Amino acid sequence: MSTRLDLSKLDLMDALDLAKLIEMEACHRYQMFASQLGRTGGYDAGAFFASMAENEAKHGQELEARRKALFGDTPARLTLDDLYDVEAPDMGAPHRGMSTIQAFEIGLAAEQKAHDFYDAALPGIKNPEVRELFIELRDEETEHVEMLQKAMAELPASAGAEAEYDVDETPYM
Repeated sequence: MSTRLDLSKLDLMDALDLAKLIEMEACHRYQMFASQLGRTGGYDAGAFFASMAENEAKHGQELEARRKALFGDTPARLTLDDLYDVEAPDMGAPHRGMSTIQAFEIGLAAEQKAHDFYDAALPGIKNPEVRELFIELRDEETEHVEMLQKAMAELPASAGAEAEYDVDETPYM
C-alpha cells in the first residue's frame, strides 16, 4: 500500500480527494472481482464483492459531497496515479470457486489495510483539519472491520465451502 504523496503537506481539499480516490480504487477492484467470479446464486463470493463495491462507491460519494460542499467545483489536484493499493484488496486475492468466508477475509484485510494507512499517516499530519479527517476515516475503517466480522460470524456453515464450478461456464480469471 502506498501513495506518491507527502501526506504532511496535504490540505483538507487534497485529503478529501485522496480519501475519495482510495474508496474509488477499492470500488473498482471489488467490481473487477465480482465480474471475474460471477455469481452462483445466493450470497456467494461474487455477491459479496459486488456488495463491497457498492459500499465503497457510497462512501466515495459521501466524501465527494462533503468536498463539494466545502470547495465547490475547484479542480482536484490528485488522481488515482497518486496512490496504489491503499484500501483496494490485493489483485491476486480471488480465485474461482472461493468460499464466501474467503471473500470476507479479503474484505477484512482490505479494511484493515485502510485503517493502518490512516493510522500510520497520523503522526506526520500537521494540518489540524486533515488530522481530524484522518482520525475520522481511521475510525470508520475500524467500524467497517467490526461490521464485516459480525456479518461473517452470522454466515451459515456452508459459507466456508468452496463453490464447485464448471470450467466451461466460469468466467476466465
